[in-house]
Amino acid sequence: MSHHDARSAVRPQPDQPMVDIADYVVDYRIDSQEAYDTARYMLLDSLACAMLAMKFEGCVKHLGPVVPGAILPGGATVPGTNFELDPVQAAFNIGTQIRWLDFNDTWLAAEWGHPSDNLGAILAVADYLSRRELRDGGQPLTVRDVLTAAIKAHEIQGCYALKNSFNRVGLDHVILVRLASTAVTTAMLGGGKDEIVTAVSHSWIDNGVLRTYRHAPNTGPRKSWAAGDACRRAVTHALNAVDKQVVGYPSALSVKTWGFYDAAFGGKPFEFERPFGSYVMENVLFKISFPAEFHAQTAVECAMQLHPLVKDRLDQIERIEIQTQEAGARIIDKTGPLANYADRDHCIQYMVAVPLIFGRLTADDYNDDVAADPRIDALRAKMTVAENPQFTRDYFDPGKRYIGNSVQVFFKDGSATERVAIDYPIGHRRRRAEGIPVLMAKCEAALRGHLPADQVDRIMALAADPGRLDALPVDQFMNLYRV
Repeated sequence: MSHHDARSAVRPQPDQPMVDIADYVVDYRIDSQEAYDTARYMLLDSLACAMLAMKFEGCVKHLGPVVPGAILPGGATVPGTNFELDPVQAAFNIGTQIRWLDFNDTWLAAEWGHPSDNLGAILAVADYLSRRELRDGGQPLTVRDVLTAAIKAHEIQGCYALKNSFNRVGLDHVILVRLASTAVTTAMLGGGKDEIVTAVSHSWIDNGVLRTYRHAPNTGPRKSWAAGDACRRAVTHALNAVDKQVVGYPSALSVKTWGFYDAAFGGKPFEFERPFGSYVMENVLFKISFPAEFHAQTAVECAMQLHPLVKDRLDQIERIEIQTQEAGARIIDKTGPLANYADRDHCIQYMVAVPLIFGRLTADDYNDDVAADPRIDALRAKMTVAENPQFTRDYFDPGKRYIGNSVQVFFKDGSATERVAIDYPIGHRRRRAEGIPVLMAKCEAALRGHLPADQVDRIMALAADPGRLDALPVDQFMNLYRV
């Protein structure tokens, strides 16, 4: 942390956290096969989520150029469409698609978020650069290059999230998407350490967007395009640092009064649990079975197990007890009317009620027609949500990173179901062997719902041949997702 005299006009040395990011992005060599294998599944899953999002008009209306006709022939492509855009707007498009349904990967700690959100920026820049290089007689980037950038973006976002809670000061977690994407895309564009520090300083000077749109009474669909907006901003900072050689702000974090620490973080410097490596990608959580806010994933699994026992006794239920982690109790425990899709997929009571009643939880179950079923709100009214301290301890334990929940149903005649408790969902690292086949089934079903069969066949063949997928030029890979 800098101790620069605020009265002096002498430029200080850059704040150490910004230097550490630049050193990591430029110098660190990833040698973890597990990280690359996980990143490959993450890439395929994220683009599958993007294809699922194409079924939702709310997402589709955000896609394309900022103004009609502002396309860039030979620019970055947008999966599931025929758009070719500048990399800034393409980053917004892809980030919005991946994030729309809250079905992409997740990272939970003092801060939470979705590290694959960074693919919006990474894929847009990689595709743009590859097409530019081919046009100019150079060599395109490969999928392996994308995986390397993704591992580093995951690591930056995830390591910051371990000890630094932006949500507690009212800021949204996409501040870390912007940070990580800014750093890696600056390097992808040819920037060195100085340019990365410059770009990252601009990212911090942006401060952060408020979490207003994620919480009652203002919950709304901006939360589904907020990550795309962060990706768009990140690519802007990267291009400015590399192509325009803008001036950086070395004490953007630490300068008294005007820096991020004082202005936005209660005067506290950042804390770090571990150095940058490949830990986050290796331990990232996949959303495999349910498009649900991740603090509720195991609660949904519990409810699915209880469905056969309660589906014919719904009118006999007296109360339902849900136990969750502190974070879950704080952010997704909601009572009263739920205004829209975005409200419902961040309400643990709603996400438990639907599988208890129907034995399922899909993206469509957050729509108005399903929400109109009076049984859902009737069950919500009978639910209590409480923190289980053990779930909270296991949530923060670096050797576990559990996301435990339990559900128990009590009936008016005095009987009750067993208390079903699940410590970690199928998307957890400890359930990889069980989860990956289900993840790939999710991926194939999503692709076949939107893309021509021959393209899906080629994607799935590549997914089964990691060496060939890694070596594929990015432009060819992205062409497989065009319609």
